[in-house]
Amino acid sequence: MTLAKSPIRLWKLCPLVPLVLCAVPAGAQPANVKPANAWPQPPKFRVVALAERGGGDHQTFVDAARLYLNKLAAENDFAVDYLNGTERINEESLAQYKLFIQLNYPPYRWAPTAKKAFEDYITQGKGGWIGFHHATLLGDFDGYPMDPWFSQFLGGIRFTHYLPDFARATVKVEDPSNPLAKGLPPSFTIDKEEWYTWSKSPRPNVHVLATVDESSYVPNTMIKMGGDHPVVWSNPHYKARNVYIFMGHHGGLFDNPDFVQLFRNAIFWGAGQ
Repeated sequence: MTLAKSPIRLWKLCPLVPLVLCAVPAGAQPANVKPANAWPQPPKFRVVALAERGGGDHQTFVDAARLYLNKLAAENDFAVDYLNGTERINEESLAQYKLFIQLNYPPYRWAPTAKKAFEDYITQGKGGWIGFHHATLLGDFDGYPMDPWFSQFLGGIRFTHYLPDFARATVKVEDPSNPLAKGLPPSFTIDKEEWYTWSKSPRPNVHVLATVDESSYVPNTMIKMGGDHPVVWSNPHYKARNVYIFMGHHGGLFDNPDFVQLFRNAIFWGAGQ
């Protein structure tokens, strides 16, 4: 007689089923079901990086920065989105980011909506900001007039010149107790940079974190600011955590452990982490 024809015998086998299930090891998951901690977790915070697209050394810096940021984000559970123009920037889009990186993008050629949203982001302290290199191209460039708001934000300065043949130089840390200087030596060498000059030192309007020693230029040059030449600073007059880092011309900077440490410090400090 088969089981299908014997309800009594089928009833007698049913109690065996729980016994079989009890034999599964404690904590084991049913087939095809992921443990709770295997599902993707949301990032701790989000970063947006605005970088111009082009050729030459500036592109090598942007490319190297992206590689470094992606690696750092994967290791520390944050996310990075990249833009190469300002058309998609508005108040709503910026609301999702703890940090805005102006990764070699100038202070002009911004869409009006993006500019207004960015100003609010900084003045109201909605997130942090790191600017590199081209962020201080303050003046008349590419047919655009100088932006007064950006000039004030960066210390009331105007771009005047740069070292077209580059120079090796020593950067001196002025505020070693600042979180941005964590892990940095009192001074370090940058092998190759343009070393912009500005109409004046931003020092009266900002907190200077590091300067370049103009007497250390190799090769020497007459293009100098005359002694006080800040290259890393923060403007405490704005609610947003902010830092400008002049260096950022070429990808070789990411072979310099001190530059990388400064970059890393700026990311976590700027994001309030």
